[in-house]
Amino acid sequence: MAPERGSPSALAHFDPAGLFDTLSTGIIVLDAQLCAIYANVAAQDLLAFSLNQARGRPFTDFLTDGNGLRTLLRRALATGEGIADRELAVRPAAAPREVRTLDVTITPLEGQITGNHLLLELADATQRQRITRENDLLARLDGSRLMIRQLAHEIKNPLGGLRGAAQLLERELPGQELKEYTRVIIGEADRLAALVDSIAGPARAPDKSVLNVHEICEHVFRLLRAEAADDVLIERDYDPSLPSATLDRNQLIQALLNVGRNALQALAGRGRIVLRTRALSGVSIGSTRHRLVASVQVQDDGPGVPPQLHTSLFYPLVTGRPDGTGLGLAVAQELVSRNGGLIEFDSEPGRTVFTLLLPLGEGA
Repeated sequence: MAPERGSPSALAHFDPAGLFDTLSTGIIVLDAQLCAIYANVAAQDLLAFSLNQARGRPFTDFLTDGNGLRTLLRRALATGEGIADRELAVRPAAAPREVRTLDVTITPLEGQITGNHLLLELADATQRQRITRENDLLARLDGSRLMIRQLAHEIKNPLGGLRGAAQLLERELPGQELKEYTRVIIGEADRLAALVDSIAGPARAPDKSVLNVHEICEHVFRLLRAEAADDVLIERDYDPSLPSATLDRNQLIQALLNVGRNALQALAGRGRIVLRTRALSGVSIGSTRHRLVASVQVQDDGPGVPPQLHTSLFYPLVTGRPDGTGLGLAVAQELVSRNGGLIEFDSEPGRTVFTLLLPLGEGA
């Protein structure tokens, strides 16, 4: 006969630690020296450490930049008051390249167990922050698109007048040697007009077809290799499981080429670029969640994007180089956006990664 609910024999089989291991929220219990005496599975996965390794060592030793969290923990021990903080960025020592954004709740447990202890609750806010950042980027992209069109209109009008005046002047000039100068003016006016058209972009919808993403990557790889200096190494790291996608080939080539050329210019003739592809599942782009997404990355080991440009990098006319136009990344973002995708970036000195996220569709 089965024991009744709530009976002593039923409670004898109750395992609170096993219950905590079913939670998606990280749970850690720290002693007065901030050493972990318990951590559930979610906490160990989130911060890339094991409880056996952590015993007897300060918990924050397993974080490469855990000073902010350490300050909060010590304040909770000193005051005996609970503390909550949102979107605290930490880097696990075992995965220093990966930034975890956490919602943190610290609860003192003094009087409930021997000595001063802290209960640390960690909720992964990385995905939420990413979605917020993408929505903000998409909102700015609408304003950027309007700015581009207005800029194109304002530039093309005087260019047309300049070209017409040069043509009239050419008819009045007596010698061919003088007409060479008017041809230069006309040629440059045409070049600028074509550049403005590429910025404003075609009004037509993307001409999508089923294509191999790696074919696009190989095409761009050959172009970049032809433009790269001798001391620039360009490598490929492709995911062979990446399925075909329904995209506009020309637009994607131009977008990826703009990002790749941006990396070449950042290296200033010496360094390493990696073209990388991966298949990601369950990724949200803006407010749309996609079952499968292609991640196409361009990574370089240059000096990185200046911090003051992080929030405005995809705006037109924003550049960190004295000779830059500030148009390449803005155009790339616009072209990827037309295909339902988005460009993200993560940058620090020695490692900058631009990621093109491209939806593969349900039938991929």
